[in-house]
Amino acid sequence: MSAPEKMVVSNVMLPDDEHNQRLINYVHPPNWVNPTPTGQYNLVVIGGGTAGLVTAAIAAGLGAKVALIERHLMGGDCLNVGCVPSKALIRASRAWADVRKAEEFGIHFSGAAKEDFPAVMTRMRTLRAQLSRTDSAQRFTGLGVDVFLGQARFASAQTVQVGSATLDFAKAAICTGARASAPPIPGLQEAGYLTNETIFSLTELPAKLAIIGAGPIGCELAQAFARFGSQVYLIEALHGIMPNEDREAAEIVEKALVRDGVTLFCCGKELTIQKTETGKRLTGGSHGRAYDITVDDILVGAGRKPNVDGLGLETAGVDYDKAGVTVDGHLRTTNPNIYAAGDICSRYKFTHAADAMAQIVIQNALFPHPFGLGTARVSSLVIPWATYTDPEIAHVGLYEAEAKEKGHKVETFTHRLDEVDRAVLDGEAEGFAKVHVEAGTDRILGATIVAAHAGDLINEFTLAMNAGLGLKTLASTIHPYPTQGEVVKKVANAWRKTTFTARQKNILSKWFSWTRK
Repeated sequence: MSAPEKMVVSNVMLPDDEHNQRLINYVHPPNWVNPTPTGQYNLVVIGGGTAGLVTAAIAAGLGAKVALIERHLMGGDCLNVGCVPSKALIRASRAWADVRKAEEFGIHFSGAAKEDFPAVMTRMRTLRAQLSRTDSAQRFTGLGVDVFLGQARFASAQTVQVGSATLDFAKAAICTGARASAPPIPGLQEAGYLTNETIFSLTELPAKLAIIGAGPIGCELAQAFARFGSQVYLIEALHGIMPNEDREAAEIVEKALVRDGVTLFCCGKELTIQKTETGKRLTGGSHGRAYDITVDDILVGAGRKPNVDGLGLETAGVDYDKAGVTVDGHLRTTNPNIYAAGDICSRYKFTHAADAMAQIVIQNALFPHPFGLGTARVSSLVIPWATYTDPEIAHVGLYEAEAKEKGHKVETFTHRLDEVDRAVLDGEAEGFAKVHVEAGTDRILGATIVAAHAGDLINEFTLAMNAGLGLKTLASTIHPYPTQGEVVKKVANAWRKTTFTARQKNILSKWFSWTRK
């Protein structure tokens, strides 16, 4: 038997300070020693992001022999360059915004508040390192998983090679995720740009920042950096922001971004970029009007590319295309012994979706059909999502147009936040809850909430849809007063009022009249 392989790595998160060193010690420890594989694994998981970590942890907890391979950083995008650092920045920017409007709540400062962007980034790095222990190589080794750090490559239909080690598997799961990609804009590569993978390495606030792409990433960071004090230019080829979202909801968020100082250039496709002595120059058009701006940095917030390179998928008989690995409804690839989960195979590129898909992989890959667990389908998942602007947008199920395209007869009910007492008292009265139901029933087809806490409020609709419950149940559920969650009950009550017909009211009126003395 050969000696364990020692992996010397040079993964450095910038800046190379104590917080990022602590992070690296957890998610890609220097001088990590890969184990020596012995015998066949029940499951080999490639990729240590959310999908891979959940798959490996559950499988090991069930008693399976599991190997997990990660070439870069355990925790994937979510921990290192996605959800965790971005939400730390968003929370800090919201605190800055609250200070600026404190006088609305009767708070007056005798002196100027001191703004410290480097401190914001230090806080982010501190918290990221703190949270990284959960995703660490050491923790997963403790769970009974053989953790390999290095590039995985299929050597055959049932073996994977990492370094000099060959891992034989009964089943495998590809969970390699996706990475940022840049649109083919003239001059962009030459000028240089940031993505979500590099922007969290900043230690100084850009005075002027251009953001290309007004989707969730672009909008969240545009508002955050504008609140920190950057002059932000948000550039979108389509109309408005978040073109895939409910238009009414997106328009409310757009107004909030503009109010926070973001300049929106949309509906223009003739964008060119040039590096100059004073910065990075962007020229283009928006609604037929030309713009010419020079900024310190450019953030590309549009486009994702699946991580399929170097995996040897052809050798394993796994089909893929530009969208990622091809899977069926059970998340099985074209090799029946290999499954996939997460961003590598799903249009739902969310951490929680990757988590849910990982659990389907476990059921289908490790439990044969006679046990009744091998037929879980990804189509059964009810997946909500949220964009963490201020106010937030959250959605679950179908949008109205989608529902109609699928042949549903749709009724829509809406309740505004400025008619919810707690939202008014909190100074967070922008927004609404909107729900679509099958006409003549209380069956929920989809819901959108735009509110300060929409990401939390959407969960009630998600639970109802997942459990097959309708608006009747939500309308009869007691909500504590005063809470912003009352908007869910109030929009359900809007539906309930329509079930009380004029004929019923007429009959009751006659009854009450007859019973009066």
